[in-house]
Parts: sequence; structure tokens; C-alpha cells
Amino acid sequence: MLKILIVEDELDTAELVRRILTAHNFEVFHAELAEDGLRQARAEKPDLILLDLGLPDYDGQTLAGWLRDDPDLNSTSIVAFTAWPVETAQKMAESYGCAGYISKPIESVNQFVRQIESFLSKSRTE
Repeated sequence: MLKILIVEDELDTAELVRRILTAHNFEVFHAELAEDGLRQARAEKPDLILLDLGLPDYDGQTLAGWLRDDPDLNSTSIVAFTAWPVETAQKMAESYGCAGYISKPIESVNQFVRQIESFLSKSRTE
């Protein structure tokens, strides 16, 4: 079973994502803060990390940097998960070393799952 870590401080959003992904046979872990996200990533070795760019303790760029500096996690796909405007999200995801981004709020469950699957398939072929 593929593992996904959600680093998201909005609990309603995290719960929605967890429900969607577990219903599609993913193992899901959640962290509200960047430091907890780093600990969870080290412990669980997820296949993909959904990273909210605006966290209460550190920003997404900081956590992405920590993940990239960890030899056990530096090849893990990170996907920015943000409500920022499209152009800003694209630029920030690129500058943070993310594989891409997914916009919030989730408007279509099927599209969201397809996006997740696409990022996972890209990471397995690289």
C-alpha cells in the first residue's frame, strides 16, 4: 500500500484528504506542523508528501528544505497543497523543489485522486 503524508494545519481539510485517500487504498499519515511532518516523514518513509505551504510553525519552503537535506527523504515526491493563485502556486512549488502542486479547495474528488496518482506514477518512473 502506498503511503501519503499530509502536512496540513487545517484539520477539516486534512480529514477530507484522509477520507478520500484511504477510500482509494492509500495509507495516510497526518501532521499539523512542519516539525511533526519531518518526524512523521522520517518514521513512515512516505511515497508522497502533500505539503501545505503556510504552516503555523515554519513555512513550506523550510520543511521542503529539511526533507531535501535528509538522505533518506530527498527523493520523496513533495506536492505543494495550496489555495494560492495558480501562478503563485506554480512558482512557489518550483522554487521549493516540489514535483508540482494541487489547488485547494478540492473541487472534484476524482480529479484530486487522479492528480495524486499522476504524481506517484511520475515519482516511480524517475
